[in-house]
Amino acid sequence: MGKKNKDKKGKGKEKTEQKTEKKAAKRAKKELAEKGEEDIEQMIAEFVQKDKRLTQVIEEKCPPPSPRSNMTMVAHPDREELIMFGGEYYTGKQMFLYNDLFFYNIRKNEWVKVTSPNAPPPRSAHQAVTVAQGGGQMWVFGGEFSSHSQNQFYHYRDLWVLHLKDKRWEQYKSAGKQVGPSARSGHRMVAFKNQLILFGGFHDNNREYKYFNDLWAFDLGTYTWQQLEASGTAPSPRSGCVLFPTLTGSRLLVYGGYSMERVKRDVDQGTMHTDMFALQPQGKGEDGMPAKWRWQPVKQSGTKPLPRCSMSAVVVPGNHGVMFGGVQDEEEDEEQLDGTFFNDMYTLDLDKGHWFPVELRGNRQTTEKKRRRKVKDVGEQGEGEGEGEDEGEGEEMDVDDTNDDIETAEDDLNSLALSTAQSEATVPSQDSVNTEPSELVTGDPVASTSSGASGDVFTVTIGPQSDQTSNGQSSGACASVSWEKPFVPSARMKPCLAVKNGMLYLYGGLFEEGDKQVTLSDFHALDMGKLDVWRTIIAPDITKQAWVDSDSDSEEGEDKEGRKRKAASSTTTDDDKGDDDSDDDDDDDDDDLTFDDAPPRNGDESSSDYFERTQDYWLQQARDIMDSEGIKLSDRKLLKFAKEICEEASASA
Repeated sequence: MGKKNKDKKGKGKEKTEQKTEKKAAKRAKKELAEKGEEDIEQMIAEFVQKDKRLTQVIEEKCPPPSPRSNMTMVAHPDREELIMFGGEYYTGKQMFLYNDLFFYNIRKNEWVKVTSPNAPPPRSAHQAVTVAQGGGQMWVFGGEFSSHSQNQFYHYRDLWVLHLKDKRWEQYKSAGKQVGPSARSGHRMVAFKNQLILFGGFHDNNREYKYFNDLWAFDLGTYTWQQLEASGTAPSPRSGCVLFPTLTGSRLLVYGGYSMERVKRDVDQGTMHTDMFALQPQGKGEDGMPAKWRWQPVKQSGTKPLPRCSMSAVVVPGNHGVMFGGVQDEEEDEEQLDGTFFNDMYTLDLDKGHWFPVELRGNRQTTEKKRRRKVKDVGEQGEGEGEGEDEGEGEEMDVDDTNDDIETAEDDLNSLALSTAQSEATVPSQDSVNTEPSELVTGDPVASTSSGASGDVFTVTIGPQSDQTSNGQSSGACASVSWEKPFVPSARMKPCLAVKNGMLYLYGGLFEEGDKQVTLSDFHALDMGKLDVWRTIIAPDITKQAWVDSDSDSEEGEDKEGRKRKAASSTTTDDDKGDDDSDDDDDDDDDDLTFDDAPPRNGDESSSDYFERTQDYWLQQARDIMDSEGIKLSDRKLLKFAKEICEEASASA
């Protein structure tokens, strides 16, 4: 009797799965067609056909890009320029995808939009990497496209190169046996040893999702993909992680990320990863590329960031990685996630795996006070000495005589990392500091610090060094040095970060206000050598926001890096329906609540400003309501409920 071919059996199962997938896709397309929605692959084909009509590259100066998220922004390898490609914008009702290409000239502070034939179709959550070879190239892989309604998703697995010298797009298909990574978004890709290294990501077709931890390399010399089989313990599947290549070429680091798994029918559980792994090349092959790779867990040290996802990161000079922003989700219930957004920044020593929180020094403002010296007329001085006149009768005059010790003290103080953001410095109370400079004379320059009521400005007063004149008179000078509280861009997730000539550039991002998603388009720069202040290039402009409240609260919002903002609820049972009825009764009771004793609202005061000013009142009202219902809420949820009743009361007033 012959034996069954196991390989053939496996192929039969794979064929069955493919047939099932095709049938499901065909059925979904039919349902969408009945709703009057165009097939997503047809939409992409129309974009491609439209771009084929272009015959030449068009460059035109333009205003800054419209608000968008999930685009890429990278530094030009040779010129002082930043390059932005793709992205999306969600209005609350519709999703819009872009394949716009922008160049930002740093010196001229000018934006140029480039329209080039054969461009990649619109996409978001892709990856872009620039290299210097061939006159400068920008490589783009993957990403996703969605219909306006977000009922359909399409993930790309294509690889494109933009030749920066002539602004020409070209699609590359692997010349080797392996066609490359599967379709995905939320992956990470970096340049490392004349290769593009790609890790992770996820794929979602609205029926099922999958997270990846596979590892790929694209050889920039042979233009071929190769899946890397690394030894050791690999990171678990994830998307939206951080991938740092060391500047020394010794290893790559993977940190954090997000993944989701199904725990029961229609219920998904997300995980924010905080682990770190090193990917180390071992040996060299005949082509000069690493012969082997090995994964190794990294023990982190220092002040580690709080758990989060959707943060952005980039490598800066000094072999350090910089990470900014992100969001930490707290599950309100099975259907809704509530997020805490961050605007803190951390640096990571890529050799040691040591974290440092970044504390900006701020701007130093020095007000130099001239020395006031009592002097006498030369003739009068001789008479006074003989007659023992009181030196208080002499004439005062200003002498601009800066003391070298004061300048030295100022320089010393300027090197101090005075942290106002985290208030780690101990600031003496006003009562314990005598503000008269003359009382501070100790023979050496001394410094005291004080802060105003707002805590926004720190002032350091440098007392004068005692200087005895030949007649026993003292003279002195003092200088006042103040630090303004450093400005930091607002909290957000997924901003674009890029580094050029030691300057860190931050553009846009997202944050949420209740059910509203706010897409930012502000632009800032920070000197990584000085770490003094963020310089605003484009200020936030809320007038650019267009938000339409959704007709249905049951719509699902999907983060393009695989992080669910809303998870599908489980099937409602009869008991659940009974609970819904009781909830409706509670809502009716809430409608009868009045807040006649609420603090009055100023005529030009916004809702957020009003709540911030009267927060104590609304928190107490929220506690009273919850206590009467016998419900206990966390401080976070209580604050959210207080905001809701404040908004409802303001709307009905």
